Amino acid sequence: MKLFAVGCISLSALAFAARPVRAQAAPAPVRVVIVGLVHGHVIGLLGALPKDTNVQLVGIAEPDTALAAKYEQRFHLDHALFYTDAETMLNTVHPQAVLAYTTILDHRKVIEMAARHGISTMVEKPLATTVADAVAIRRAAAEHHVQVLVNYETTWYASNTEALQEVADGKLGDVRKVVVHDGHQGPKEIGVGPEWLPWLTDPAQNGAGAMFDFGCYGADLATVMMHGQAPLSVTAVAQTDKPEIYPKVDDDTTIILRYPKAQVVLMPSWNWPFSRKDMEVYGVTGYAITVAADQLRVRYAGQKEEATITAPVLPPARRNSLDYLAAVLRGEIKPEGDLSSLETNMVVMQILDAARASAKSGRTITVQPLSK
Repeated sequence: MKLFAVGCISLSALAFAARPVRAQAAPAPVRVVIVGLVHGHVIGLLGALPKDTNVQLVGIAEPDTALAAKYEQRFHLDHALFYTDAETMLNTVHPQAVLAYTTILDHRKVIEMAARHGISTMVEKPLATTVADAVAIRRAAAEHHVQVLVNYETTWYASNTEALQEVADGKLGDVRKVVVHDGHQGPKEIGVGPEWLPWLTDPAQNGAGAMFDFGCYGADLATVMMHGQAPLSVTAVAQTDKPEIYPKVDDDTTIILRYPKAQVVLMPSWNWPFSRKDMEVYGVTGYAITVAADQLRVRYAGQKEEATITAPVLPPARRNSLDYLAAVLRGEIKPEGDLSSLETNMVVMQILDAARASAKSGRTITVQPLSK
């Protein structure tokens, strides 16, 4: 009887295989608009958009017509894409998602506007300049049932994903110490554009200097590593080593996050001799140190020497912000608790807000539960 059953299954399978197979149609691209052109990361976005079949750019809102014209010419964009008013654009083109490239201060305004239209938003890191704005953003997302996502360059580093996976798999044992280095020589030193530099170095529009600009990367990674748990306390020391360039904000900061059984040290700076975004994770039985975007130096219990490994290639939907956004909006990825999620970035804002308060007061700040 078993042989007969197997034979029947084989014949059935052969008959099915003989039928013509229809190619599954690719999903329609997600319609996106850009709000704001003052954030320099938009240069990378505009370079990536034409190559990405998962999204379609249907509008750009920027009130500064000279700035809009500069990008129109540089990227050979259709003039019909441009609007001077974001609300008019949303009412005209009805996108599925807004990509915000405004000041950090304006994130709340853009997200609340998009949410009223039932439109999800992805912003550049960090989420906001204050916890109060972050709470308002969360309220708008919940009320209008939209996604709010935060884009970090390091989210798409396979090395970071592998380090987080090694922690989750227990390869390093219980985590005891994490050190995250992020930054570069300074925004002016690396040639940040004139539409970006003034607000990036303004504490009201950016939240702080290097503390917010680069401290958010490590806070994001630490929050996911700690399963969304906020630290017990935050201690920060901030200084301005180049007051002639950055008179209003810090350009070098060290932030210590205390958890029940671990410490995380964030080292955001505009004073590194070279650009860097790397992380060291030390557990009870091993360590992992990220090297660039796809390699790690690791050593596990019982090994006499460390080894350099290449991280596995990320799945297509997690290799860049645009494909990730499309996957979230199509329901293929649930972002809860990941590096881009609103949930994670609420904790990031608690960390940044406490770091700013600690540096200003000279005291360790106890992190309080976040109000709903």
